[in-house]
Amino acid sequence: MTTLIVLTVLAIVSLVAVLAIYLYWVGMLLTRVADNLDDANERISTIVGHAALIGPGVKHINETGTTVATALPLLYTLAEKIVAAVTHQPAERKWGVAAPASGQRPSRMTEAVGFTPPV
Repeated sequence: MTTLIVLTVLAIVSLVAVLAIYLYWVGMLLTRVADNLDDANERISTIVGHAALIGPGVKHINETGTTVATALPLLYTLAEKIVAAVTHQPAERKWGVAAPASGQRPSRMTEAVGFTPPV
């Protein structure tokens, strides 16, 4: 009967030892996961801080881009007039200002900016 008691105690001690090793190993893994989550949380906070600074800038860029895009037809028409006014025309030349082979590019957005080109 003493042998049976000794073997039972040894089995219980070995099970407790294996359980202690397993719990230590799981604790180490959970600690590592917690550290990684903490690092990720810090990085996310940094990214959110940077995005908060970038957001108003992107809104300003979009507004500026819209303004420029609506003004481009007017600027293009005015640029064509400037080029026509400053182009050198020798006396022997009879056909006028050099124009693109496709002719003058008509703008379809002049009405959007409140400009009506002369005919």
